[in-house]
Amino acid sequence: MKMQRKRTGTAAQRVLTAEVAVVGALFLALFVTEIPALMREMKIWRIVGGPRAGHRYP
Repeated sequence: MKMQRKRTGTAAQRVLTAEVAVVGALFLALFVTEIPALMREMKIWRIVGGPRAGHRYP
């Protein structure tokens, strides 16, 4: 007796899924490596006055 397999998707769909996973992982890695720089920028922004400093620094 021959068993029928349930197809999970075409090869193109699997390749696209793999590409999305790779691009997502690269984006996440880039974001994680930029977190220290973002924290430093936020600290500098708070030191110079944040949103209230607009009239002092045009």
